[in-house]
Amino acid sequence: MVTQRIVARTYEPLLLYLEVGLIYLIFSTVLTWVQRFGEKEARVLRTQGGLSYAAKFWTLKKSFGDLHVLRGVDLDVEQGDVVAIIGPSGSGKTTLLRCINFLEKADSGTLIFDNEKFEFDKITKKEIARLRRKTAFVFQNYNLFLNKTALQNVTEGLIVARKMHKAEAIEIGKKALDKVGLSDRYDYYPSQLSGGQQQRVAIARAIATNPEIIFFDEPTSALDPELTGEVLSVMRDLANEGMTMLVVTHEMGFARTVSNKVIFMEDGVIVEQGSSKEFFENPKEERTKAFLRTIQGDMD
Repeated sequence: MVTQRIVARTYEPLLLYLEVGLIYLIFSTVLTWVQRFGEKEARVLRTQGGLSYAAKFWTLKKSFGDLHVLRGVDLDVEQGDVVAIIGPSGSGKTTLLRCINFLEKADSGTLIFDNEKFEFDKITKKEIARLRRKTAFVFQNYNLFLNKTALQNVTEGLIVARKMHKAEAIEIGKKALDKVGLSDRYDYYPSQLSGGQQQRVAIARAIATNPEIIFFDEPTSALDPELTGEVLSVMRDLANEGMTMLVVTHEMGFARTVSNKVIFMEDGVIVEQGSSKEFFENPKEERTKAFLRTIQGDMD
């Protein structure tokens, strides 16, 4: 008995050490599992079937009084997607884009963006500001400051909203204007630029913020055919570089040859969506077929 007590006392420190070590091992294993589970859950918000999503939203609704403009829209946007949103006038295309970017307040719906989940009717101003820092919007009518040069239009948001040093903003602004083919127009005012050049300044302003997604609302609707081509060329280059874009457009040639996904809307709902090839070559819905017959000339 005495010998056993001596042996027990001799090994007490070792046993205590082993117990502590075992507890630490168990704790570390549980912590690692929790972390991995959390990471996996976060990835589930952004990936599905190995695809990486830039944004997902569903049951998006918007009404103006008794007029139901969006009736429950669901859409997944994968990273690198160029999504063309087409349809007759009044189908809800622009409202959809404006709600996604919070330029209009949606009545309801859910958004997942950058691993975070938001309810459109409950999102805070602070959350909206944070999300907008990761997106950019190109409007139909350019929305340039008429009293500022092309370069100043690009750098204004970087300096004022993002508190960037002026020298850094100017460097970024020049690179963005170079990218859209306006390296010789830094000091030109909007009144000295063509419509196509003004829209390219607007695109430069968008890409200067290094967004995850750019929203385009009919970017060529105010341009004549010749100027339309130069804007679409810039957008085609962005698509080739992997920029994620949602484009409301009537340019069926762009939708067919540049976008990889097409959405056809009417009366506030998505009637049909699919790859651009499948959509134009093998539409499934009768309404889609009828629409494509009416605009066939625009695709030739």
